[in-house]
Amino acid sequence: MKITNNLWLKDVCGRKLIRVVTMLVVLTLAVLAVPANAAVQVNDTTNIDLIVFIPCAAGGAGELVDLSGPLHTLITFTINGNNVRGYFHFQPQGISGSGETTGDKYQATGVTQQSFTQSLQNGQANLTFVNNFRMIGQGPGNNFLVHETFHFTVNADGTTTVTHDNFSADCK
Repeated sequence: MKITNNLWLKDVCGRKLIRVVTMLVVLTLAVLAVPANAAVQVNDTTNIDLIVFIPCAAGGAGELVDLSGPLHTLITFTINGNNVRGYFHFQPQGISGSGETTGDKYQATGVTQQSFTQSLQNGQANLTFVNNFRMIGQGPGNNFLVHETFHFTVNADGTTTVTHDNFSADCK
């Protein structure tokens, strides 16, 4: 069928175009307005190799320890309204090794985690980092324990109002 009335064609096509554009705008607004949930970005276990100096090993002389095994990694990231949040978690799961000098066996334990929040409107931010790194050796006196808690807060005007860093490293 041949359409002879161009005004009718323009009217029908114009209405369809308006409907399509309106639907796209509504869909875009719906997607942007949906509240976000914590999204796991990474939840993985990876085998790692590392060398750690244990100052209390070998009767206090210290030694390098060759370690390997699985490290669990969990990372979440969320943008919700005008805020962004993140969380990082690292935990050895069966990482072990031996001293290069004594051959003593060591087990890596502990957890390292960090969380942060920040306003996308005014820049206010908080960050907390906690590290519990433990190298557990055979026998007494060669366990190496590292602990750190670090926190800072920045106000909306950019002023750092809280800075806290508590670090310890002990041989037990």
